[in-house]
Amino acid sequence: MPQHQSAIKRVRQNAKRRERNRGQRSKMRTLVNKVLETTDKEDAEQYLKEATSYLDKMASKGIIHQNKAARRKAKLTKHVNNL
Repeated sequence: MPQHQSAIKRVRQNAKRRERNRGQRSKMRTLVNKVLETTDKEDAEQYLKEATSYLDKMASKGIIHQNKAARRKAKLTKHVNNL
């Protein structure tokens, strides 16, 4: 257990950030799955736009790595183009 006041505060901050990041990662996965599960091209393009934007946002905040965001966007774009 942390003994110093600053260490105690750091534990509180980490818990709060972990919860926030967890929710954002969950939303990101949901958006990605919407694109992959859609069979209608028009709907898929709309979902792709949302997912791409959100992936960029998560990469800029440091929740996921930029290369991971780029890799996922490429995969989703390829999927939509093949519909």
